Amino acid sequence: MSLPELTETTSPDRVELPGSRGEHFLQCALETSDRATRFYSDQVLDHLNPVMAAFVGRMEMAFISTADADGACDSSLRAGPAGFLRVVDSRTLVYPEYRGNGVMASLGNIMENPHVGMLMVDFAEDLIGLHVNGGARIAALEEFAEFAADEDRKVERWVVVSVEEAYIHCRKHIPRMVPVDRIREWGTDDVRRKGGDFFEVKARKTASA
Repeated sequence: MSLPELTETTSPDRVELPGSRGEHFLQCALETSDRATRFYSDQVLDHLNPVMAAFVGRMEMAFISTADADGACDSSLRAGPAGFLRVVDSRTLVYPEYRGNGVMASLGNIMENPHVGMLMVDFAEDLIGLHVNGGARIAALEEFAEFAADEDRKVERWVVVSVEEAYIHCRKHIPRMVPVDRIREWGTDDVRRKGGDFFEVKARKTASA
C-alpha cells in the first residue's frame, strides 16, 4: 500500500493531540485515528503520576534514545541498582552518568539535540513498560550532590529529563525474565570483564590490516 505524501497541512484537526505530525498523518491515512485518540486520552500524561514515579524508582535499567542535530539516532542502556533513576518531581527525572567507554554518544547527542526518549520495562514481575519522552540537559555532579552520596559507583555527571510525555508500553509482547544473582563489575576497565571483543570487530580489523 502506498501512502499519500506528508505535507505541512496534514491532519490539522489533530495538532492539539500528543505525538508527532507524522504519527497523526499515518493515523488518518491508515484509519487508526479513533484507537489512537482513545490511547492519548486514556494513557498519555505530560507528567509522572504517583504510580509511574514508584515504577521508575524500582527500575534497574532504562533504554535511552537520542539523536544528533541531523537526526542520526543512537540507543543505549543505562543500569544501576533500583533507585538510580530519580524522580525529583512529577515533571523532572534525573539519572547518573557513570564512567563508560569515553565515546559520550548519548551526551554528545543531547548537546546538539535535547530531545530524549526513555523506555523502562519490568521483565520480571508486572511485565509492563513505561515510556518517558522529554527534553534533556547535562548537569554537573554538584547540582545533585545529595544523590551522589547514596551511590555505590562514582557518578561523573547527571542527565536531567523534563517530562513531556509519559505513557504505558503494553505487556502483550514483553517476555518474562527471571533475575539471577551475578557479580557486576561496575566501572571496570578490564577488557575481559567488559565483554572483550565479543563481536570480533577488532580481531577482524587486525586480520584484514
